[in-house]
Amino acid sequence: MSQLGSLLQELELVSAATRDMPPVVSPAVDSQLIQVRLGAAAGLFAALRCKHPPSAGHSLRVALVCSAWAQAMQLPDDECDVIELAALLHDVGVVGVPEIILQKPGPLDPEESALMDRARRMSLDILQQFCRSSRLLEIVENVGARYDGCLSKHPRKGDEIPLGARMITIVEAFDAMTTEHVYRPARSHERALAELFECAGTQFDPELVQSFANFHQSCPSDWRCTGAQRWLRSLDPAQADAHWSLNPAPRPVAPQEDALFQSKLLENMYDAVLFIDSAGVIKQWNRGAERLTGIPAASIRQCRWNPELLSMADERGHLITEADCPVNGAIRSGVQSLRRLTISGRSGRAVAVDTHAIPVMSPEGATLGAILLFHDASSEITLEQRCQNLHNKATKDPLTQAANRAEFDRVFEMFVAAHQQQSVPCALIMCDIDRFKSVNDTYGHQAGDEAIKSLAALLKSSCRPGDLVARYGGEEFVLLCADCDNAAAARRAEEIRQALERIPQPQMGGKTISASFGVTEIQPGDSPETMLRRADRALLTAKANGRNQVVQLGSGPMETESGGKRSFFWPFQSIKPKELVEQTLYTPVPLKIAVEKLRGFVADHRATILQADGNKVQLQIEEIRPGGFRRLTDRPATFQMQIIFEEYRRGKTPDDSGVTRTRMHVSMAVRKNRDRRRSDLSDKARDMLTSFRSYLMASTEEDAVVESERKPWRFFPWMSKKG
Repeated sequence: MSQLGSLLQELELVSAATRDMPPVVSPAVDSQLIQVRLGAAAGLFAALRCKHPPSAGHSLRVALVCSAWAQAMQLPDDECDVIELAALLHDVGVVGVPEIILQKPGPLDPEESALMDRARRMSLDILQQFCRSSRLLEIVENVGARYDGCLSKHPRKGDEIPLGARMITIVEAFDAMTTEHVYRPARSHERALAELFECAGTQFDPELVQSFANFHQSCPSDWRCTGAQRWLRSLDPAQADAHWSLNPAPRPVAPQEDALFQSKLLENMYDAVLFIDSAGVIKQWNRGAERLTGIPAASIRQCRWNPELLSMADERGHLITEADCPVNGAIRSGVQSLRRLTISGRSGRAVAVDTHAIPVMSPEGATLGAILLFHDASSEITLEQRCQNLHNKATKDPLTQAANRAEFDRVFEMFVAAHQQQSVPCALIMCDIDRFKSVNDTYGHQAGDEAIKSLAALLKSSCRPGDLVARYGGEEFVLLCADCDNAAAARRAEEIRQALERIPQPQMGGKTISASFGVTEIQPGDSPETMLRRADRALLTAKANGRNQVVQLGSGPMETESGGKRSFFWPFQSIKPKELVEQTLYTPVPLKIAVEKLRGFVADHRATILQADGNKVQLQIEEIRPGGFRRLTDRPATFQMQIIFEEYRRGKTPDDSGVTRTRMHVSMAVRKNRDRRRSDLSDKARDMLTSFRSYLMASTEEDAVVESERKPWRFFPWMSKKG
């Protein structure tokens, strides 16, 4: 009862909280950036934040990335100013959209899509009331215009579209694809870039897509810092109000006490815990709820509760209505209720749960809301539970109490196989303390040991059910992330990196340390060895780029050519007698980027380049076989892969120069004739070619790429229901 009293006290504080935007840099810095950049117009941004915090966070991220990109392009200061302001305020018309549409987890119907289209027009109507800059209004009006001009609401096309509008269209599409949403998970950076290239020339300016890709490659660290530094250091305060009239500054929000014990209790409970206030707004969504539903807390908090969000159904399978909802019943009656229900999260899989609805009352007797607890009542042993059992049985490193190298090697192979069998994503994070030798040389080995234990403690504190932390060697650690994709793993690595550099080291006189991180996600055709080498390559890239940063590599699971569910397997053409596998593949990226992807494939598979003549490359790859070789037939086979590259352009009209793409003819054979008698080599070759397609982000049919061009990208992050 004392624990429940503490929980209720924490939830009373949560119920009184204001609706805050998910922080881009930090809440304090975000508020300062908005005030400095918008000045008197900051009130408009505050209105957007109150209406829909995810839209406000999206707009701030887009503005900061556009600012850094514009600086890299060396655009004039006045051009940078209008692009930044347009990026911040182009979605302010969302305040006129009903919340039921903004929070809808499923696809939008035609009527709802029409309302979303009106939101961009409402942004222009609002800004026209007080904005003096015609250039800014012109950019906002044309954000979302297709480069080929096929949208009737945007008659301009090509270079007729303002440069700022073309840039914002690219950046907001990239941000929408790489951000977690209620209706779909975030995509990796490489997969998002491939989508931009696929739509280059039709939806996006192809030259700007190439420019953005170069900018992305040359600035692997957090780009938002560049824009933030420009706003905070070099902007004239009077310049922020040059476009509109001055209004009083918004009233600062009073800070609240951090109830650490209660928040940790909620975060680490295995059962799902939700708190819905008296207005029906979701205020709490713990890690147990994330695990059970697959919906991250950042995308569901501040949304309005509705039993349809989780497709709640009763014992007979009938959907629960709002009138019969346990939450609404607890708020109305003030009485607890226990029921056996079924829910479906983002994956669509129905899960039986024991539901406990608890009303929350203030000391004065007023109803503040209700607590909703879900306990997984299904008898099926989930993937997370099996991985958690592996984690509990792991042998420990004596210094850090994390798993040791031998246990990681044993678990990693089973971990990868389990996720491939279930067709769910998993990620690997490798990290290394920066300049660790100088720590030992300057402060002694005891200080080095304390630094290692600090990093290990942070990694273990960020673990979720099914994860595994291991000391890989010396000051290097690995973190296996169960049911986690590239984008989510990169966010977790960034949180660990920022926390580490804030921890003072007593043995070093209060100074701090930093670490570099490499992140990758399992992708089709991967083996544990290739996944580990790709993560190690990302870590080396982070160190080469200046250390103390996170670098992610890999495209992750790909979609089928039909646009259906993600899969780890694809069909293959019939093979010739000599070749084990032969295919013609298409990738939407230019030849230069395709060659860069090929280098990663060569490095991670330890391939040998036998010949590189013109557009033809010949590789030799030795089969990786665990354990010893008892017989001559157990010896590993050696494959030879031949790739013929062809760069071409595909345009829609004779006057259109087209978009640069790359065609590849790939064939695989074994080096020795005797190896061809082995029945398993064709499967091995297919697996290797599947991995090659993942690295090159290639498709077997060119028509699949063309069809993706005809589907317009929806620029609001909640509008894109694809994938």
